[in-house]
Amino acid sequence: MLWLKSFHVVAMVTWFAGVFYLPRLFVYHADTLDTAGDARFKVMERRLLALMTIGGAATVALGVAMIVASPGYLALGWLRVKLVAVALLIAYHAYCARITREFAAGRNRRSARWYRVFNEIPSLLLVFIVVLAVAKPF
Repeated sequence: MLWLKSFHVVAMVTWFAGVFYLPRLFVYHADTLDTAGDARFKVMERRLLALMTIGGAATVALGVAMIVASPGYLALGWLRVKLVAVALLIAYHAYCARITREFAAGRNRRSARWYRVFNEIPSLLLVFIVVLAVAKPF
């Protein structure tokens, strides 16, 4: 179980690195006016989305493996709440993928300021998820 947990944390760090950085790229991309910069951001966003998807998939797979190894944890309130927060993170990730496709198609409709606010959501989720996993308040 400790090996699963260790690699789960490594995958989660990889996932969150992308979840933090991709919306920051959106901030800069929204302000880009030149064609070369636009093309560069499209490549960076696509590649980062691929890497963070791998991190997210590994995080979820390892989390599922831990639950399969110890299904009794599902009876604990903190884990059920954490799984809801993880579902929200997955939804955020999916929305980032949608935004990446919008930028790739040249259809961005949001300002850099909107993306700055959007970029704060994963920080709140990270704090909430880590507190649940470490402090187990429920």
